[in-house]
Amino acid sequence: MEFKGFRDAINSPDLIIVSDTLVEAPGEEIALGKPKDKREAASMLLRLSGKRHRVWSSTAILTRNNNQYQKLYSKWKYKIWTDYSIVEFDDLSEGHLISLIENNSWVGKAGGYDFAGEAGQYTKIIEGDEVTVLGFSTQAIDELESII
Repeated sequence: MEFKGFRDAINSPDLIIVSDTLVEAPGEEIALGKPKDKREAASMLLRLSGKRHRVWSSTAILTRNNNQYQKLYSKWKYKIWTDYSIVEFDDLSEGHLISLIENNSWVGKAGGYDFAGEAGQYTKIIEGDEVTVLGFSTQAIDELESII
Protein backbone atom coordinates (compact mmCIF):
# COMPACT_ATOMS: atom_id res chain seq x y z
CA MET A 1 0.00 0.00 0.00
CA GLU A 2 1.45 3.33 -1.05
CA PHE A 3 1.00 6.31 1.26
CA LYS A 4 -0.65 9.09 -0.73
CA GLY A 5 -0.96 11.80 1.89
CA PHE A 6 -2.74 12.98 4.99
CA ARG A 7 -6.26 12.28 3.69
CA ASP A 8 -5.39 8.62 3.06
CA ALA A 9 -3.90 8.33 6.56
CA ILE A 10 -7.06 9.74 8.12
CA ASN A 11 -9.31 7.41 6.12
CA SER A 12 -7.31 4.22 6.68
CA PRO A 13 -7.94 3.21 10.32
CA ASP A 14 -11.24 1.74 11.45
CA LEU A 15 -10.82 2.98 15.00
CA ILE A 16 -9.05 5.87 16.71
CA ILE A 17 -8.66 6.28 20.48
CA VAL A 18 -7.78 9.60 22.10
CA SER A 19 -7.41 10.17 25.81
CA ASP A 20 -6.21 12.77 28.29
CA THR A 21 -5.86 13.03 32.05
CA LEU A 22 -5.89 15.79 34.60
CA VAL A 23 -5.22 15.85 38.31
CA GLU A 24 -7.53 17.94 40.46
CA ALA A 25 -5.77 19.88 43.22
CA PRO A 26 -6.94 18.69 46.66
CA GLY A 27 -9.68 20.93 48.05
CA GLU A 28 -9.54 23.26 45.04
CA GLU A 29 -11.35 23.38 41.75
CA ILE A 30 -8.23 23.72 39.65
CA ALA A 31 -6.41 21.28 37.42
CA LEU A 32 -2.80 20.41 37.96
CA GLY A 33 -1.51 20.01 34.44
CA LYS A 34 1.90 18.84 33.36
CA PRO A 35 4.65 20.75 35.16
CA LYS A 36 7.02 22.67 32.92
CA ASP A 37 10.04 22.48 35.22
CA LYS A 38 11.35 20.97 38.47
CA ARG A 39 10.11 23.88 40.57
CA GLU A 40 6.55 23.48 39.30
CA ALA A 41 6.73 19.69 39.75
CA ALA A 42 7.88 20.11 43.36
CA SER A 43 5.06 22.58 44.00
CA MET A 44 2.49 20.11 42.69
CA LEU A 45 3.90 17.21 44.69
CA LEU A 46 3.88 19.33 47.85
CA ARG A 47 0.21 20.14 47.21
CA LEU A 48 -0.58 16.44 46.88
CA SER A 49 1.59 15.18 49.75
CA GLY A 50 -0.49 13.61 52.51
CA LYS A 51 -3.77 14.31 50.75
CA ARG A 52 -6.42 12.75 48.56
CA HIS A 53 -7.15 14.06 45.10
CA ARG A 54 -9.13 13.13 42.02
CA VAL A 55 -7.59 11.97 38.77
CA TRP A 56 -9.88 12.49 35.78
CA SER A 57 -9.45 10.70 32.46
CA SER A 58 -11.53 11.27 29.35
CA THR A 59 -11.32 8.90 26.43
CA ALA A 60 -12.91 9.19 23.01
CA ILE A 61 -13.40 6.38 20.54
CA LEU A 62 -13.78 7.43 16.92
CA THR A 63 -15.02 4.91 14.40
CA ARG A 64 -16.74 4.64 11.06
CA ASN A 65 -18.56 1.46 12.08
CA ASN A 66 -20.94 2.37 14.93
CA ASN A 67 -24.21 4.11 14.10
CA GLN A 68 -25.00 4.61 17.79
CA TYR A 69 -22.16 7.15 18.17
CA GLN A 70 -22.41 10.88 17.50
CA LYS A 71 -21.65 12.07 13.97
CA LEU A 72 -18.31 13.86 13.72
CA TYR A 73 -16.92 14.32 10.22
CA SER A 74 -17.53 12.58 6.95
CA LYS A 75 -18.22 8.97 7.93
CA TRP A 76 -16.58 9.29 11.36
CA LYS A 77 -18.59 8.96 14.57
CA TYR A 78 -17.48 9.32 18.18
CA LYS A 79 -18.35 8.68 21.80
CA ILE A 80 -16.62 10.16 24.87
CA TRP A 81 -16.41 8.78 28.39
CA THR A 82 -15.03 10.50 31.50
CA ASP A 83 -14.19 8.75 34.77
CA TYR A 84 -12.32 9.68 37.91
CA SER A 85 -10.47 7.87 40.64
CA ILE A 86 -9.52 9.11 44.07
CA VAL A 87 -5.83 8.73 44.88
CA GLU A 88 -4.15 9.29 48.22
CA PHE A 89 -0.53 10.38 48.53
CA ASP A 90 1.55 9.46 51.58
CA ASP A 91 3.23 12.34 53.36
CA LEU A 92 6.36 12.79 51.28
CA SER A 93 9.59 13.22 53.19
CA GLU A 94 12.11 15.71 51.86
CA GLY A 95 14.22 12.81 50.56
CA HIS A 96 11.30 11.19 48.74
CA LEU A 97 10.30 14.52 47.20
CA ILE A 98 13.87 15.17 46.02
CA SER A 99 14.07 11.66 44.56
CA LEU A 100 10.81 12.11 42.62
CA ILE A 101 12.00 15.44 41.25
CA GLU A 102 15.57 14.43 40.41
CA ASN A 103 14.64 11.23 38.56
CA ASN A 104 12.44 13.28 36.20
CA SER A 105 9.49 10.90 36.57
CA TRP A 106 7.29 14.02 36.64
CA VAL A 107 8.10 14.99 33.05
CA GLY A 108 4.98 14.85 30.90
CA LYS A 109 2.77 13.70 33.79
CA ALA A 110 -0.39 15.45 34.97
CA GLY A 111 0.01 16.48 38.60
CA GLY A 112 3.76 15.93 38.37
CA TYR A 113 3.76 12.23 39.18
CA ASP A 114 3.79 8.87 37.47
CA PHE A 115 1.50 6.41 39.25
CA ALA A 116 3.04 3.51 37.32
CA GLY A 117 6.55 4.72 38.19
CA GLU A 118 8.38 5.64 41.38
CA ALA A 119 5.47 7.71 42.74
CA GLY A 120 3.38 4.52 42.82
CA GLN A 121 5.11 3.47 46.04
CA TYR A 122 3.76 6.61 47.77
CA THR A 123 0.20 6.47 46.40
CA LYS A 124 -2.83 4.26 46.65
CA ILE A 125 -6.20 4.24 44.93
CA ILE A 126 -9.02 4.88 47.40
CA GLU A 127 -11.85 4.78 44.88
CA GLY A 128 -12.02 4.00 41.17
CA ASP A 129 -9.79 2.07 38.82
CA GLU A 130 -6.08 2.01 38.09
CA VAL A 131 -6.70 2.34 34.35
CA THR A 132 -8.29 5.75 35.02
CA VAL A 133 -5.24 6.92 36.97
CA LEU A 134 -3.05 5.69 34.12
CA GLY A 135 -4.96 7.75 31.58
CA PHE A 136 -8.06 6.01 30.22
CA SER A 137 -11.74 6.01 31.08
CA THR A 138 -12.73 2.61 32.45
CA GLN A 139 -15.99 2.81 30.53
CA ALA A 140 -14.14 3.44 27.27
CA ILE A 141 -11.88 0.45 27.87
CA ASP A 142 -14.97 -1.71 28.49
CA GLU A 143 -16.44 -0.42 25.23
CA LEU A 144 -13.19 -1.10 23.40
CA GLU A 145 -13.12 -4.67 24.71
CA SER A 146 -16.67 -5.21 23.44
CA ILE A 147 -15.67 -3.87 20.00
CA ILE A 148 -12.57 -6.03 19.75
